[in-house]
Amino acid sequence: MKRLLFSVVAIICSLAGYAQSYDERIANAMNSGDWFALDSIYNAAPKDSIMPFLEVYSRGLIGNRLNRPDISIPAFEELLQSHAASLDLSNLLNSAVMLSMDLSKTGDNAKAASVLSSVLDATKQYLDSAAVEGMQRYVDQYKALSVYRPYSISFSGAEGTVPFGIKQVGKPEREAFLMYLDDCGINGTDADIVFDTGAGVNIISDSLARAYNLIPLDAYNNVMGIGRRKAHYAIAKELKLGNIVIRDVPFLVVNLTLDNEEANKYIDCFSIVVGSELMLQLKDMTVDFTGRKITVPPTAPERSGTPANMFFSPQMNLLTKGIIHNDAMLVCIDTGDASYGSLNGDFFNRNKEYISAHAQPDTIRTAGIGGVKITDGYRLPDVCATIGGSTVILPQIFVSRGLNAVATDYECNLGLKSLMQFGKIRFNLVDFTIETAPSGISVAVANGYKPPVFRFMPDKKPTLWHTIGLVALSVANGLCNVNAPAAPDL
Repeated sequence: MKRLLFSVVAIICSLAGYAQSYDERIANAMNSGDWFALDSIYNAAPKDSIMPFLEVYSRGLIGNRLNRPDISIPAFEELLQSHAASLDLSNLLNSAVMLSMDLSKTGDNAKAASVLSSVLDATKQYLDSAAVEGMQRYVDQYKALSVYRPYSISFSGAEGTVPFGIKQVGKPEREAFLMYLDDCGINGTDADIVFDTGAGVNIISDSLARAYNLIPLDAYNNVMGIGRRKAHYAIAKELKLGNIVIRDVPFLVVNLTLDNEEANKYIDCFSIVVGSELMLQLKDMTVDFTGRKITVPPTAPERSGTPANMFFSPQMNLLTKGIIHNDAMLVCIDTGDASYGSLNGDFFNRNKEYISAHAQPDTIRTAGIGGVKITDGYRLPDVCATIGGSTVILPQIFVSRGLNAVATDYECNLGLKSLMQFGKIRFNLVDFTIETAPSGISVAVANGYKPPVFRFMPDKKPTLWHTIGLVALSVANGLCNVNAPAAPDL
């Protein structure tokens, strides 16, 4: 998946009567990136009480953030067809990008390329070279994928089953662990594959891409890890995970070599990674840490109307509401973090007195694609953590003194060693919910498309009404990067 960075461009004006209540509440939810609130407010509001522009935009954002492409695609198409003349340049581009992303999720890469190419052709004279290049990378990606049928999935048996093991990586004294899928292969050859819910794309090293005979594509993107690195797309004709077979699987081929001799001894643990992009295609999966297996039902669930408790972050990670040390916050679910995880500087500043009295100073070294980072902080013991309806006690967690520059939208990154304290974690990617159970407790588990013709008028400014609650995406700086794995103390 692609890295998506939201910034706010909003003017809240004074409105009269009931319109003030719903329009301002919707605008505030958009501005704060509170997609749970936006979903709730939109569903509760009489639709004729919402400004038409906000009504359409709400549907698009809710569908994009909560993985409901059946809602977002028609909403963004309506927005671009009926409201394009009232959109400023930034929001026109961003809406087109979100539409193309959701079209690609559903397998319609040809239409995704057509939408984005049409908008780019109409606007490129007003863009700087970085924005044009970034948009063009996505057009190239969708065009390259359109000749395949990505993520055709089949499996034998009553359900899909993928056994896995927990293996130690990095320096032994650091006790870092990753989740390796067993009984796996690529194009008929056995493969060691890491399952990383924090990785927005599938990753493979350049040497293994050649060894497994992946098909290179004429499409590139940047991979964002500790640093940034250019990578090209390639297709694995067959990916076998347990009794699940997935065909035409896109990978980003990355040079993993770092400018750090010590880190190079350990970074090859990320030679093959599958992450949230694959999870979206499996629709519903339960990670059983007690039985060491992932299960996928034979039929994807229908949307039940259960409110979502999970959404995509700007970096396309999976975030959920959680309570850490009696502190409500957004939590990133990251099996690719080989430690217990980390809390950022906001938590440190709010709890400085408690941390000073109970924690030990420590330093972690994070090795990932593009570089190595050293972070000073504290090891805080015996931390209570609640996600997905269950509570566990974490033996420890690292508290950073500062903010993570590439993850400013959540306070806690919950790593594999913390997630293993739960017996099972179910990811319902249809309702977009996460459910957990403590260890030892079981839980129930378009053909012929013609892209619209856009005429962007540079002197056309959105009216005051249209600027209410607009959400702008940073196309050049954020959108054109994808998230890659990084694990502390490798």
